[in-house]
Amino acid sequence: MAEHTSSSITIDAAPADVMEVIADFARYPDWTGEVKEAEVLEKDEQGRAAQVRLVMDAGAIKDDQTLAYTWTGANEVSWTLVKSQMLRSLDGSYLLAPAGEATTEVTYRLTVDVKIPMLGMIKRKAEKVIIDRALAGLKKRVESDRS
Repeated sequence: MAEHTSSSITIDAAPADVMEVIADFARYPDWTGEVKEAEVLEKDEQGRAAQVRLVMDAGAIKDDQTLAYTWTGANEVSWTLVKSQMLRSLDGSYLLAPAGEATTEVTYRLTVDVKIPMLGMIKRKAEKVIIDRALAGLKKRVESDRS
């Protein structure tokens, strides 16, 4: 089983408000940094994104990828790679947990396998940078929407 990288952050908003930002793929280029384009290709029975095409630019790594999303209840979303130019696999999730009144702990887990050879230590560091940037961007976006 592949090792994953995870990190958590506390956001001053209710879980539903945080999930609303996570589910709004059209706005990803506004707050994620690496996502330059996001297009919902398919929706599930509840109207949530089931497949999303993302154009990524993370400096040295540029990619056009399609991810399949699975929504579990109101507080969890996970994704897996459908296709990519640079990646062999990409599995991730956001898990939201109430952490007090109008406060949410968000845990982001990520496992990436690139097509080019890369040392595990370097890959884990890249995963950590992606996670930390995403969580910081999510926190900023959610909290600025509330003010």
